[in-house]
Amino acid sequence: MPYHTNDDLPVSIRAHLPTHAQDIFRAAFNNAWAKYGAREEIVHRIAWAAVKRRYRKVGHNWVPRESLSPK
Repeated sequence: MPYHTNDDLPVSIRAHLPTHAQDIFRAAFNNAWAKYGAREEIVHRIAWAAVKRRYRKVGHNWVPRESLSPK
C-alpha cells in the first residue's frame, strides 16, 4: 500500500536511509504502486532502483553519489 509520509515506511528503511533517500523511496514506491498495483516485489525493486540512482552504500551508510565524485 502507498506510504503517505516517511513515518509510514518500514522501520528497516527509516533506520538506514537518510531523509532525502526516504523521500525518493516513498515517491518511487507510490508511483510504481499506482502503475503496477499490489505487485510488491516489482514495486520495491523500482523504489530501490530510484534510491540507488542518487545514493550509494558505503560501508553501512547511504551517501549521496555527488559527494563521492572528486570536484
